Amino acid sequence: MLPFRKILFPVDYSDPCTAALPYVKELVQHFNAQLSLVHAYGSEALALTDLALIDPALPAAAATAEHERLQKFAAEKFPAIHTETFVGLGEAGEIIHAQISHQQADLVMLPTNGRGPVRKMLLGSVAAKVLHDATAAVWTATPDALSNARGPYKSILCACALDETEDVVVLKAAAWIARSYNARLSILHIVNVVPISGAIDYVALQDSLRDAANIRLRELKAELGIDAPHRIAEGPVASSVRREAERVQADLIITGRGLELGAISRFWSNLYPIVRESPCPVLSF
Repeated sequence: MLPFRKILFPVDYSDPCTAALPYVKELVQHFNAQLSLVHAYGSEALALTDLALIDPALPAAAATAEHERLQKFAAEKFPAIHTETFVGLGEAGEIIHAQISHQQADLVMLPTNGRGPVRKMLLGSVAAKVLHDATAAVWTATPDALSNARGPYKSILCACALDETEDVVVLKAAAWIARSYNARLSILHIVNVVPISGAIDYVALQDSLRDAANIRLRELKAELGIDAPHRIAEGPVASSVRREAERVQADLIITGRGLELGAISRFWSNLYPIVRESPCPVLSF
């Protein structure tokens, strides 16, 4: 998983895509990774050629034109970095997933533009699909987060869910990346109990959960040899992560994707609102 060796950057030529370029270049150079670009195009590309719609040569001509466009983009935006380029006709999420498998990519860098008819209230539909389905780590950021670019990472916040199958992976990844950048590492866990019955003492329950989380984090840090401060916050997850990121001036948030919860729960996990509200990019495992 780490260090990242094969990075996949989906290109849609949008403003968020352009804004993400400095981050992509920095990570590729930091990890000395291979970079692949992929572009998914739709049927509208067929109309951009000079061939008639019934011409059997049309699909090949459109693919050639899109590939040439992507190669030109690579040459202009990554002049000092060797890149491989791939294009495909179809739904962007499916094309990206095919390339993750084909390239055996261990990191996808995909900013979200917030469009998409189904998931637009959460994230852009392509980013949401990749976050939901990808086996690789996913780096993503909103346009607002991308506007706060500050160069190599100096302060990293690990938002740890303390789920049995993820806490070790996420904490180890956060600690490793922080060391590789000589960055400050902070750890956050959020306790959020929503009252559903007046018969339960929720103050005592919150205190109990907070104490248990403190003990678990101390044990994990000792087990993994991590020397970093941790904090237990209370309240809604996304806003709590945002406030802590602002407090520690984080320029990267590292978190899990709720893989142990199953596909349905994953879609409605806290990751989407965390990304949407984050003041900086989010790297999820």
